[in-house]
Amino acid sequence: MLWADVDHCEWRPDDEKAGEMVFVPGGTFLMGSDRHYSEEAPSHPVALDGFWIDRTPVTNRQFKEFVNTTGYVTTAQIVSEDLSGTLTGALYAGSLVFAPLPHVTDFGDGRQWWTLMRAANWRHPYGPGSSIRDLDDHPVVHVAYRDAAAYATWAGKELPSEAEWEYAARGGLDGEEYAWGNTLTPGGRHMANIWQGDFPAHNLCEDGYERTSPVTAFPPNGYGVYDMIGNVWEWTSDWWSSHSTFGSHGPWQVSRNPRGGSEAGSHDVGAPQTGSPRKVLKGCSHLCAPNHCRRYRPAARRPEQVHTSASDIGFRCVARLRPGARSR
Repeated sequence: MLWADVDHCEWRPDDEKAGEMVFVPGGTFLMGSDRHYSEEAPSHPVALDGFWIDRTPVTNRQFKEFVNTTGYVTTAQIVSEDLSGTLTGALYAGSLVFAPLPHVTDFGDGRQWWTLMRAANWRHPYGPGSSIRDLDDHPVVHVAYRDAAAYATWAGKELPSEAEWEYAARGGLDGEEYAWGNTLTPGGRHMANIWQGDFPAHNLCEDGYERTSPVTAFPPNGYGVYDMIGNVWEWTSDWWSSHSTFGSHGPWQVSRNPRGGSEAGSHDVGAPQTGSPRKVLKGCSHLCAPNHCRRYRPAARRPEQVHTSASDIGFRCVARLRPGARSR
């Protein structure tokens, strides 16, 4: 195992950043899973240098400070043919909001529970009339990839690679199903904000939340990091690719600090000329349910177009040790 010598590294967050970040010591872990969705396979060893990661997803309070300081306008607040024209033919500023039809007939068609809602954005997460009042400690949502990257740059940080994100999510429990062990609800205790009941019609809210939850509402993992599973999906910096590409030189060859696929290869092969390139999302959200999406695990992953924003997509940041930092 490898780990950074924090006492002698050349980079250290300032006091404010240190309070909102956790240091994850470098090491080797088994990334992916051979037991679930095909895009998670094959599992393979990955070695990472140590890095800092945000203790929680970026909150509405933190994103508000960024916007108030810089005047930044998010993708959802701009009329975009990339998103609006593709989904509805209408050209207006908005974002995807979970709003299921009364009777869902096709579980393969996400349009039956996603609506491109006019004026939905990070300040109005459920459309006109909604607000983030009293939601300062909830994760910011309706952020497209460029929005997350812009915040990270402003904060002097970066977005995590898929490998960094998964390693941090495991909290030192290499090979376990969940970020807290091998049982979804140990002792009947809910460990993350996910869906209970039959998606998308019946949410039993047994974990106490129908939508997003405060970012520290559930226990942290072994590294002291909150909300790596559930609440909101989180952007990573990696272009989408099949995990099989990581194991192309042999399933047990160790990859060091991998950075995923290519922009050109990230497009949907079924529609390569439409849509935008795709990045990897990790962590699942409050909409992941046992009967529909069993992605509430560190190994789970899915692609998302970089222009997309939705009421269950957020992010967190990392800061990496600079080249030349000493390690043991």
